[in-house]
Amino acid sequence: MPHPSRRPPKNTPAPAPGWCGWRVLPGVDTANTRVQAEILDGGQAFRWQREASDTWLGLWEGNVARVRYGAQGWLEWSAPEALVERVARTLPAYLAADCDFAALADALPWRSDPHLARCLEEFRGLRILRQPFGETLLGFLCSATKQIVQIKQMLALLAERHGTAIVPGFHRLPTWAELAGIPETELRQCRLGFRARFISDTARFLASHSGWLEETAQLPYGAAKARLGELPGVGGKIADCVLLFGAGRFEAFPVDTWILKALARHYGLAGWKPEQAAHFGRVHFGPGAGVAQQYLFAWERSSPRENFPAPGNSTG
Repeated sequence: MPHPSRRPPKNTPAPAPGWCGWRVLPGVDTANTRVQAEILDGGQAFRWQREASDTWLGLWEGNVARVRYGAQGWLEWSAPEALVERVARTLPAYLAADCDFAALADALPWRSDPHLARCLEEFRGLRILRQPFGETLLGFLCSATKQIVQIKQMLALLAERHGTAIVPGFHRLPTWAELAGIPETELRQCRLGFRARFISDTARFLASHSGWLEETAQLPYGAAKARLGELPGVGGKIADCVLLFGAGRFEAFPVDTWILKALARHYGLAGWKPEQAAHFGRVHFGPGAGVAQQYLFAWERSSPRENFPAPGNSTG
């Protein structure tokens, strides 16, 4: 189900003083503003905020950028002048511009799975971010029993109080080495609650195991998931989220309330446990199970309000 090719439009004037003009990122086709919002604000990442006219402001690992859906379907971006070269170098990798998500979607079993076919058609152009592995782990350690808006608040406070400034007005998240030196009591002041202990313990573990995260990100899926599961507070869902959104492991199939509901409603798997559901997802959807998961997740979240699950466990 590939997208038709389009010619990138010319750059347009700068969106704000101190920022570069809008630049096209060829190869990143987000289909429409709704799909763009699902990519940036649907639970993959937690440091993007919607601004006027469907422009999104995001931060990741020393980068600050604005992105928007361009007039001809290509993604456009702008950055503070001081960060233009850095963002130009890192944004394509962050958005997985080298990955053909249309081909990945077409390889899924939509021809024999009518519900998946509906999901793919409804959210055509959906893609999976490839975020910094350590930041992805931190974000999802904050996610347990929390909604997206609450996770965003936690990370914003962590950045404001414990991260250094990237450019005036924007702070990066603290590194794991920096987190290891922050008392748990101070972490709790960032609305982390019981998650502060998991983050503090994980930070101390990583501080004493140099290169552990980098090694884990390079392991085969099963071994990487098992290693992540050794960290405090990391269960199967969080490990799969970290691997899918932070390492591009498309065989990962995170299972939360939304996915359990989708599998019960459309696949007859009511009452299945998360581990069973995750196994089904990997077998039924194949090597691109994580891509299918995002389509199912997006569809379920867009269902009528009366079908929504109770608050909590709202990320995918």
